[in-house]
Amino acid sequence: MQNIVNEDDFKYYMQDIERYYFGARYNYNELLNNEMVPFKFKTIITKYIKDEVDLDTSLESHLYYIEKDSFDYKLYRQLRLRIRTSQYKDPLNHEKGFKEKVYTIEQLVKMNKDEKEEKGIIIRELIISKLALLGFSI
Repeated sequence: MQNIVNEDDFKYYMQDIERYYFGARYNYNELLNNEMVPFKFKTIITKYIKDEVDLDTSLESHLYYIEKDSFDYKLYRQLRLRIRTSQYKDPLNHEKGFKEKVYTIEQLVKMNKDEKEEKGIIIRELIISKLALLGFSI
């Protein structure tokens, strides 16, 4: 029996007092076309990110493969980006199941692709500080 997953369940935008939350299955084009996404973040995508990344790239894919020496990494570091992930509970002891963990962009970039695969990391959500976005100069 196959499980049918609605891809749109992982494309969402939310906010609270301190942060914006974006489902990681969004691609940059979809963010630009979503009227709920803050205008300043759309401007950052248009002015800076689109030169580094294809707009059809999902947040999930972009963040999984982001490099420390890239401009988009520096940009997301400036925005104090955090990434909500799901990963294996204990990959060394092969404990079954997943746990949720939030990484800073610096922590995620320190891991190479093999380390991410070993931990079973799946990127679920992009979290941006409202204060950092407010203070970002365009």
